[in-house]
Amino acid sequence: MAAARFKDLCIDAVDVRAAARFWSQALGLQARNEGDSWWLAGPTEQHTIWLNQVPEPKKVKNRVHLDVRTGSVTELAELGASEVGPVRNWTVMTDPDGQEFCAFVRKRPPEYRLFDLVVDAVDPRTIAGWWVEQFGGHSPIRERGYCDVAGIDGLPWRKFTFLAVPEPKTVKNRVHWDVYADPDELVARGATLLQAKGGDLGWHVLADPEGNEFCVHTEG
Repeated sequence: MAAARFKDLCIDAVDVRAAARFWSQALGLQARNEGDSWWLAGPTEQHTIWLNQVPEPKKVKNRVHLDVRTGSVTELAELGASEVGPVRNWTVMTDPDGQEFCAFVRKRPPEYRLFDLVVDAVDPRTIAGWWVEQFGGHSPIRERGYCDVAGIDGLPWRKFTFLAVPEPKTVKNRVHWDVYADPDELVARGATLLQAKGGDLGWHVLADPEGNEFCVHTEG
């Protein structure tokens, strides 16, 4: 039985205004702000992407990155992205904050352009299976170094893809997702509590068995 419900996505950035400007246009969402807070809004709550201001610049390759459909690489470059290089049928790029994402060129890209979230993993099959247990959905068996998690209720893109990489996680992820759940139940299922809700923090911060941070909000 699923223990968690997907809530929204978060992206850390040094310059949240620039990040909001870029990602709103790159993904087909609306940039909104209230004071110093910036977020992207779409047709449902699950389309929301929060831009979290952080003081530290990006230092290592993103362990979580977005896959984006686009009309052209040039279109993204004009918005402020930089091209790293082509890889098979996609192009690796960086946003204005230096964070990697993959651009897939389509003749008629949809209005909403995020279609996969890719997470580096030491053991893709095991961590994909763990998230299936939390979210529901399904994870087809892959033998090519990655495992997908698809069929998640309310997820506004196609799937999570857990991709095998040789290097371990070393720093906090600059992209993470939020869920609605009982944090105690997730800890009992193998998550680690990093910081409990309290004071100025209105949610619990947990990590999955591979150390990927995610925030847990309680409903009601």
